[in-house]
Amino acid sequence: MSDVEARESLIVALDLPGAEQAAEMVRSLEGIVNFFKIGLTLQLAPGVENLIRSVIHDGNRVFLDYKYYDIPETLKTAVSRAAELGVSFLTIHGSSALIRKAVESRGNSMLRLLTVTVLTSMDADDIAELGYTHTSVDELVLFRARKALEAGCDGVVASGLEAAKIKEMSKAHAAGRTLLVVSPGIRPDGHPEDDQKRKVTARQAILAGADYLVIGRPITAPPNSTPREAAQRILDEMAEAFDARSMSQ
Repeated sequence: MSDVEARESLIVALDLPGAEQAAEMVRSLEGIVNFFKIGLTLQLAPGVENLIRSVIHDGNRVFLDYKYYDIPETLKTAVSRAAELGVSFLTIHGSSALIRKAVESRGNSMLRLLTVTVLTSMDADDIAELGYTHTSVDELVLFRARKALEAGCDGVVASGLEAAKIKEMSKAHAAGRTLLVVSPGIRPDGHPEDDQKRKVTARQAILAGADYLVIGRPITAPPNSTPREAAQRILDEMAEAFDARSMSQ
C-alpha cells in the first residue's frame, strides 16, 4: 500500500528546454511516475498545450504551475480553461477575493487549486527585501496558508519545513478541513548545492505531513544515474516514510 501511496504522491517537474524533451521524460518514466508538473519553463514553448493534452490522454495527471495572478475576471477565464483541459492541480496567487473567484471558476471539475506560500528558493533575507520586515518565513507561510484555507483553496505549495505546522493549523481551524501540502525543494542527501534554500529530503517531507512532493532536477538530471533509477530510489524512500508515518499515527 505504501508503494502505491508513494507513486500517487510523487510529482516530477518537467522543467526542461522544450515540449519534445518533456514528452521524452514522461515516456522514460512510464509505469513508475504518473503525475507531472508543467511550469513556467515550458509555458511559451511550442507544442506545450499538445503536451498537456497528451500527458492527460495517456492516463497521467498534470500539475499546471503557472501561478496565475491577475484581476478576478481574467483569473476566472484562465482557471476555467485549465479545468476544461483536465488539469489536476493549478497554482494561483493573490488575495482572498482572487482565490474565491478561482474556486468559483473551476465549477464542478476535479481541478484542485493551490496557493503559493513562500518559494523554497527564498529565506528570511529574501522576504525582508520584499517588505516583510516584521515577520519570519514560518509566520508568513502560516498566514498565507490560513488565508488560502478560509478562501476555499484546496491546498498550498510550501516547504516540507513548514508542512507539520500547516497541517496542525488547518486541522484546528473552524473551516473543518485539512489543506493539502505540496512540497517542492526536495533534495536527496548529498545532492549538489543549488538555488533551493529551504530544502528537505523526501523522507523528512513525508514525515512532516506533506501530501505530495514535487521533484525536478534530482530526477530529470541526476548526477550518477538515469532518471528512472533516480525516481525509483525516491519512490522507495517515500514508501518507507509513509510506512513510518502510518505507524506513528
